[in-house]
Amino acid sequence: MSERTARRAAPEPAAAVVVGGGLAGTTAALTLADAGVRVTLVEGRPRLGGLAFSFQRDTPAGELTVDNGQHVFLRCCTAYQWFLDRIAAQDLVTLQDRLDVPVLDARRARLGRLRRASLPVPLHLAASLAGYPHLSLTERAKVGRAAMALRGLDLDDPTLDDTDFGSWLRDRGQSPRTVQALWDLVGVATLNATAEQSSLALAAMVFKTGLLSHPGAADIGWANAPLGDLHHGRARAALDAAGVRTVLRGRVSALRPGPDGGWQVDVATGPGRDERLTAGSVVLAVPQREAHGLLPDGALRDPDALLRIGTAPILNIHVVYDRTVTRQPFFAALDSPVQWVFDRSGTSGMTGSPGTEHWQYLALSQSAAHDDIDRPVSELRDRYLPALERLLPAARGATVRDFFVTRERTATFAPTPGVGRLRPQARTQAPGLYLAGAWTATGWPATMEGAVRSGLRAAREALTELGRPAPDGELTAA
Repeated sequence: MSERTARRAAPEPAAAVVVGGGLAGTTAALTLADAGVRVTLVEGRPRLGGLAFSFQRDTPAGELTVDNGQHVFLRCCTAYQWFLDRIAAQDLVTLQDRLDVPVLDARRARLGRLRRASLPVPLHLAASLAGYPHLSLTERAKVGRAAMALRGLDLDDPTLDDTDFGSWLRDRGQSPRTVQALWDLVGVATLNATAEQSSLALAAMVFKTGLLSHPGAADIGWANAPLGDLHHGRARAALDAAGVRTVLRGRVSALRPGPDGGWQVDVATGPGRDERLTAGSVVLAVPQREAHGLLPDGALRDPDALLRIGTAPILNIHVVYDRTVTRQPFFAALDSPVQWVFDRSGTSGMTGSPGTEHWQYLALSQSAAHDDIDRPVSELRDRYLPALERLLPAARGATVRDFFVTRERTATFAPTPGVGRLRPQARTQAPGLYLAGAWTATGWPATMEGAVRSGLRAAREALTELGRPAPDGELTAA
């Protein structure tokens, strides 16, 4: 980009530029703007929301609004719930009054439930565990001892990051069946990895915070509207109201120190349309490899550590039946390739369409899907439709009206042992430059909660360096 073009295209300098419009970037932009900072948010896609988004699909049931994947949160996800409040989207989510997860065993045709009682931790889960039909009496007793050992771990102990969760569970008497039917049932969905592939530090954080901190911590929440309505529609309205300038379809091609201090951010918004933004603060809220490509020399002591943070895939399978095949809003499965199934009929806009009043749209969320992520759709159909029929007898006589898949090959960072030392802090060694994203050092796995917390931390660091007071409230969540 020529200097002449840059001068012609440059808008009024912004006090801060946020690169990336996912949950982390949107959070950082809102928090900075709420503190009185002029903010420009640049996002390469034509929408906000990162990997938690929606799209339209024409199907025999009409045009459906499809989430790229099922996303849930827990009551303990305080930062994400702050985010929902901030974008005025609490009316678009549902949160269980009390944890209740149906668990179907395909081999034994048994239904069990994981649910809590109104008792203190750990008694809140005792009755559910005592009656859990997918484990033997001996296995259930050993679960309690392992849970107490987890509760006693110090999450600040750096040695936890070097141990895999699977080995730790085996050392505490957990059988392969117990790992499959309980620990991985929860862990794979939250960590996007099996116990064998997971850092003990991150697994302990998930189980201590979600199941062993407060009786209601693990109550499950989910969007009762398309994710795009939340993370793009409501989020964009909140950004506009806060005075944030949002640039969609903007590709940041270069980030460099300005001649008079601060930063210059070169943004391409189309053929021959370039801008050079100037700012005192820049937040890079993009995936780790993209951040690595934009970091100036000296910003991190070991920038290549970002490239050593692995990624893990999530596969989502979408099935439309010509009748209702389950009455559960969601359930988990055992002894089946199916992991978690969600009824998306209402949120997709299908319910009420002429001729589809009794049709049902199910979304299967398949985490840690390394073996399936690149299978052709025909193979996935042959694999998963019979698996659903084994779980749901009503599906055996139903006609499949549509079957399609969405794939996120790099959905999350891989929570492998040792990843903790690779995740960078929000503040870099370059004054005025900060990092945000679920892959940064939040202490959380790659969740919506982790993404929001990272945006809050990056904004807090930027406000501190700018000498501006951080707003109360939202920063306490991180």
